[in-house]
Amino acid sequence: MNAVRLVLSLWLALCCALAQADVVKVRAFDDIIESGVLKVAMYENFPPYSYQQDGQPRGVDVELARKLAEGLDLKLEVLWVTPDETLDDDLRNFIWKGHYLRPGVLADVMLRVPYDREFAYKRNELGEVINELVVMFAPYQRERWQTAYDDRRIDEVPSVAVFQYHPIGVEVDSVPSFYLSSVFEGRLAKHTHHYPSIREAFAALQQGEVDATMAMRAEIEWLLEQADDKHLKLAENAYPNMGKQVWDLGMAVHESNRQLAYALEEVLEPLILEGELEKLYASYGLSYELPGLYQDVESDVAGR
Repeated sequence: MNAVRLVLSLWLALCCALAQADVVKVRAFDDIIESGVLKVAMYENFPPYSYQQDGQPRGVDVELARKLAEGLDLKLEVLWVTPDETLDDDLRNFIWKGHYLRPGVLADVMLRVPYDREFAYKRNELGEVINELVVMFAPYQRERWQTAYDDRRIDEVPSVAVFQYHPIGVEVDSVPSFYLSSVFEGRLAKHTHHYPSIREAFAALQQGEVDATMAMRAEIEWLLEQADDKHLKLAENAYPNMGKQVWDLGMAVHESNRQLAYALEEVLEPLILEGELEKLYASYGLSYELPGLYQDVESDVAGR
C-alpha cells in the first residue's frame, strides 16, 4: 500500500511540475526596466514594416520599436512572429500564453495590431471575449489599400472596374484576393491572378504578366521605391462595396501590464505629434497617415 501511495505521490508531483513548467510568466513593468531590455514581437519577412537585412532587423516597425525602447532607457530585443492562422493565434502565442515550440517565451509588447474596438471585444461562439487577456492601445499609423499599375498598359485606374478588362495580381488568401474575386458579381475574378506573396505579384507586374497589383499602401510604395520605374504608378483608390478600406494600427500588451502600456504611450505621443514618425516613414519612401485618434486632435487644434 505504501508503494502505491509513493507512486501516486510521485505522479502527482510530476503533474504539478509539468503544469508549473507550462505557465508562462508575464514580465511586470519593474522587471522589464530592471532587465534593461524591451522584448517586442513583430512579423518576420514583412517589408517595409519588419524584416532582416544582412542579419540585422530593419523596417519602420523595427525603427519605431527601437525609439520606444530608447525612450524607456532600454535596449530592443526583437521576437520574430511567424504568422499563425489568425491574429488571435499570434496574440495568444506572443502576448498571453506562449507557443509549445517556444516554451516560456513571451513578448512585452507586440506591434502592428489593429486598433479597433470591434476586434478587441470580438467574441467566440460561446459569447466569450477571445482576447480578454490582451490590451490593445497606442494607435501609431493609419493603413489603407493601394493599387499600382503600369501606364504602358492602362491609361488610368479611377476604379477597380477597369480590371474587368485588365489582369491584376494579388497575394493568395488576402483581402484584395477575396475582394477582387467577388466584387461586381464576380466579373473581375477571371482577371485576378493569385501569387504566393505580394512581392511575386509585383514581380509579375514588372514582367508584364499582369497590368496592376493591389496590396497595403506601404507595401506598394516600398516595392515602387525599390523598382524605380517611372511607368509604374499609384492608382486612385476607389473600391466600391469594400467593407474596411482604412484602419489604424497600434500595439498590444498583456492585460496585467497596463503600466507598460501607459509608459509606451508617453514615449509614442511626441514621436507622432512632433513629426518624428512621419520622418521615419519618409526615410523608407513611405507615406505616413495619422491614426484617427490624432487626426481628431489635429482637427481640434486647427479649429481653435
